[in-house]
Amino acid sequence: MTAISARNTTMSNDKPFEETASQRLPVLEYLQRMVDGTLRPEHTCHLRYPTAISRTLGMRLVAVDEGSVIVEVDADVGVHGNQQGTVHGGFITELADAAIGTAHSTRVATGESFATIDLKVSFLRPVWNSTLRAVARPVHAGHSISHYQCEIWRDDRKLVATAVSAVMTLRGLQAAGR
Repeated sequence: MTAISARNTTMSNDKPFEETASQRLPVLEYLQRMVDGTLRPEHTCHLRYPTAISRTLGMRLVAVDEGSVIVEVDADVGVHGNQQGTVHGGFITELADAAIGTAHSTRVATGESFATIDLKVSFLRPVWNSTLRAVARPVHAGHSISHYQCEIWRDDRKLVATAVSAVMTLRGLQAAGR
């Protein structure tokens, strides 16, 4: 569902299930290597990083730890604008969802997957042109259901939006093919 490209990294994992001459890493280690620039072409993980939507929107993973991430994106009203002339709320919502999903992905094991089951975003102020920074972290990390919060900040350090989300970890047959 969500994934992010690392800052200044052109590495891709478009074929995450290809085993030929690859070294499979846990998701957290894979993402940490993306951020610190030590990811090698033979490194893979069981999830697809970066995702197509994150590449398309230009999202960058700038920090990652177990259960928490910071994701940035350059918002441009000329590209991401709505009819009122501000950055579209759906763009901000996707940023929050991507950050929360990536944060949760650091907690899933090989063979597990996850699904967002609830997402609520509260918009606090408009965005025109700004680097947006999403900071996602768990409020409650459960075995099956985890709850996250995410704050979206403009580059002038003003809070743009907050999001809360519930994410379900999928195991066994539920995770197959996801």
